[in-house]
Amino acid sequence: MSDPFANRGNRDASIVNPRPAGTADGTRGSGPVQPGRAGDPFLIGEAMRGGYGKADILNGCTLAVEKGQIAVIVGPNGAGKSTAMKAIFGMLTLREGSVRLDGQDISALNPQDRVRAGMGFVPQVANVFPTMTVEENLEMGAYIRNDDVRATMAQVYDLFPAVADKRRQNAGELSGGQRQQVAVGRALMTQPKLLMLDEPTAGVSPIVMDELFDRIIEIARSGISILMVEQNAKQALDIADVGYVLVQGANRYTGTGAELMADPEVRRTFLGG
Repeated sequence: MSDPFANRGNRDASIVNPRPAGTADGTRGSGPVQPGRAGDPFLIGEAMRGGYGKADILNGCTLAVEKGQIAVIVGPNGAGKSTAMKAIFGMLTLREGSVRLDGQDISALNPQDRVRAGMGFVPQVANVFPTMTVEENLEMGAYIRNDDVRATMAQVYDLFPAVADKRRQNAGELSGGQRQQVAVGRALMTQPKLLMLDEPTAGVSPIVMDELFDRIIEIARSGISILMVEQNAKQALDIADVGYVLVQGANRYTGTGAELMADPEVRRTFLGG
């Protein structure tokens, strides 16, 4: 297996980020992990309040998912959906609320340590290293592991055979849907307990969207919890065990995917009738 870290800064400028304007602070250390609460779901971001500068984007929203479930976050533009995901992943410091995963309060952990605690996060954009091959992207995803990763890589290739056929090709040369598969596969290389997806079907064709949703269902059936923001609300709620409709950073509706799809007010206001 090639060394994925060899000369990496010279090979791909996206890794070194010449314009450091992102929301993650790689220098922020982690605080202590605390015990969770009796009866907690597998993941819960509870009563989350926070934002950028002095403005709150999240206004007390709560999101939860059980082990092996698919939870979908929908809502209008500007509702705080992606901000909520960043808060759960530790990219946004909460002013109020907490994040608890698998029996532990991880609110004080930075994003790097939340990955080690079992979170995998796939952002909407800039989610592959374009001048690295598919296989090198997957190897980068295994950076926290010290064991043999070949079995996990084989599982990723079984899950996404289209990218398996292009494992020696640079990720930047793939179609949008294939790049998204590489990004999901790279997150799976950490062997996460929770996989977070920010609009995984953005910009892909309906056929590719259906394929991605099928793979997401397959991932959940393996026992990995899924929390995702999705613009294709009807299709996402169709596969959701639980759905959350956010408006102005707060919970407006919560229910199973089927319940939200059947709610006439949700359909009229958020699903186009």
